[in-house]
Amino acid sequence: MALEPLPAGQAESEWVAIQRKWTRGWRHVVFPGVFLVYLVQVGVGVAQYSRGLDAVAGYVVLAAFCVAYLFAVPEAWRPDSRRFWRLYAILLALSVVEMLFARADAFVMCVFIVVVTVARLGGRSAPIVIAFTLGATFIPCLVPSWHDNLRTALSNGTAISIPMIALAMFGFFNVMRGNRALAEARAELARLAAENERSRIARDLHDLLGHSLTTITVKAGLARRLGATDPDRALKEIAEVESLARRSLGDVRAAVANYREVTLAGELATGRELLRAAGIAADLPGAVEVVDPAYQELFGWVLREGLTNVVRHAHASLCVVRLSRSSVEILDDGVGGAGCSGSGLAGLQERVAAAGGVVDAGPNVPNGWRLRVELRANGRALT
Repeated sequence: MALEPLPAGQAESEWVAIQRKWTRGWRHVVFPGVFLVYLVQVGVGVAQYSRGLDAVAGYVVLAAFCVAYLFAVPEAWRPDSRRFWRLYAILLALSVVEMLFARADAFVMCVFIVVVTVARLGGRSAPIVIAFTLGATFIPCLVPSWHDNLRTALSNGTAISIPMIALAMFGFFNVMRGNRALAEARAELARLAAENERSRIARDLHDLLGHSLTTITVKAGLARRLGATDPDRALKEIAEVESLARRSLGDVRAAVANYREVTLAGELATGRELLRAAGIAADLPGAVEVVDPAYQELFGWVLREGLTNVVRHAHASLCVVRLSRSSVEILDDGVGGAGCSGSGLAGLQERVAAAGGVVDAGPNVPNGWRLRVELRANGRALT
């Protein structure tokens, strides 16, 4: 049976969690610690060249180096860590002291110092790597008290291991940095996706509920005024309020589920009824075929927001809607400018901008307000 793939968001979250798991807790200590086994060669050097208390001191220095190294490895990944450089200085000092007890074999410790150097500095560590390589090659030859200096230095292969390990670690740490950057980028994308979804739901709920609640309020007020003089019509208005409330509930559920069916024809019919209930004369198109089918849903949202603002804020007696293939215009003869700002217009501008259009809102001559939305291609109006 084939396994079903995880949803994208869940898969990304689990991937980020796995990346973090390998850089936290016991793992970032155990795995670097495994490679400390190669420091056995330094212990062999202590046993060969030191006796009594000198040998004890050599083993203590070696143990201290291991502890400092395990603390330095995670600190190397933190660019703002001052603690790393203190640990780095301790590693250098311990390696120099160990040369008194292990002689040339102490240069094996330089391999581990190179590892944390590359982890911290990346490509900028090249001069330090070269310096360690030259030191491991020539210092044994320059100390007369070290027996078999040159042969020892060449036989342990430290001078070759330092640049080879540095090169390998450079590639490895670059991959690690890339994985970390990718994990952070995915986490940021997941956060932005969640933020965009919250913005979408907020915008849709504003557009849906703003229009519906305005219509419900107007119709309920009309039913209250008609209750004493025309009970039958008042009951009809209340029935429409109930129907609209049920439809609004469905719209809210659809918006949360990211399924919104808004049609220009439906919004024209609803808008006509809304304007009638508000006592505003309506001059609306009878058909929507003139509008490009690709823009009809967007123009439906424009009508919903525009007519809601007319009823809420304009105090108008007439509202006119004009349609063309790529534009919609809403005009009223009200006070002008009322309710022209806020989250509704901002949400509408986001919708229109995403479709490649522009919103033009401003005073209408000689009075009133005008809202025009026009779709454009390459900065030019569509014909």
